[in-house]
Amino acid sequence: MNKFMRFVKDESGATAIEYGLIAAAMGLALVTAMPILASAVTGKFSSLAGHISSGT
Repeated sequence: MNKFMRFVKDESGATAIEYGLIAAAMGLALVTAMPILASAVTGKFSSLAGHISSGT
């Protein structure tokens, strides 16, 4: 009975689940933001390459 009560009161698993949910939310945010950032970076590098090749 004592081990069962300690198991019921143990909250370490909840902390691990919370960290897992935070990591999943961050991963989802990165997956949605990466295409936007990739196109912006590609545009900047293309602009930079054009300026370098034209000499301006």
